[in-house]
Amino acid sequence: MSIKKSTILIAGFILWFSPLFPQNFNFQNRTFDELFPRLEESQKREAFSEGGIIRSLRQGEELILSPSPDSGINYASRLQDHPYLTESLLLIPHGDTLLRVLDAYNALGKVQNLQGRLYHSHTRDSEIPLFEDATRLESDRRTSSIPDPPPASSLPSHETVYIRLRDVNFGNTYYRAEISPQGPGLLYHLTNNRTITYLLFPVMREGNFSAFLYMEPLEEGMLVYSVAGTQVSDFVARQIDIPSAISKRLAVFVAWIGDGLTEINYR
Repeated sequence: MSIKKSTILIAGFILWFSPLFPQNFNFQNRTFDELFPRLEESQKREAFSEGGIIRSLRQGEELILSPSPDSGINYASRLQDHPYLTESLLLIPHGDTLLRVLDAYNALGKVQNLQGRLYHSHTRDSEIPLFEDATRLESDRRTSSIPDPPPASSLPSHETVYIRLRDVNFGNTYYRAEISPQGPGLLYHLTNNRTITYLLFPVMREGNFSAFLYMEPLEEGMLVYSVAGTQVSDFVARQIDIPSAISKRLAVFVAWIGDGLTEINYR
């Protein structure tokens, strides 16, 4: 058989059986070291541990968990007007099967799983639920609760999800999540679409909180890289520990995604 005929036969074989390969399977997944070449070994070990790294920046501090400039993952630049930043890095190893972008999308679909997740309250010196209730909403203005959808079999090109979280500190808070494929990964962009208040006092105006959570299957497992920021008045910043408030909430979202992927990993 000639080389030309062999090439055509192999190509035909791949096309014929391509539906059998997992969706979004990438034969050239990037590596963790390729995306984060400047991390120290201790930081890498922490990123691979349960919970990963969560780091709040005080004013004047710089991000240290940023991906390589040529990685295409540059969401921190979209938070230049947000003086209070938190960064996070987590790697969930592959389990019985390779984790896919579709798995990340399905983990994000389980909004109700945000309910009851614990954080450590220093004022109460105990573990308490950060979000006492979590539900998906019908739309921005129609706040009827709707159930989470069943697992999807394919990725949408874009999706907007509206969420209500009953926050232990701020009461009912409302968010908009934009979900979209980004290169080899998936981006979850979360913003508050209503003003967040404390005892009827405005703490954070609509759109002043923004979090980018990016997920990508790497050779070693599923990457969950996040950066979040907020804008508040100087008066609010003197009353509330903003870096702590952001880091607690981002940590809960990262743990939510991680647990969802781990559940899929070993189903």
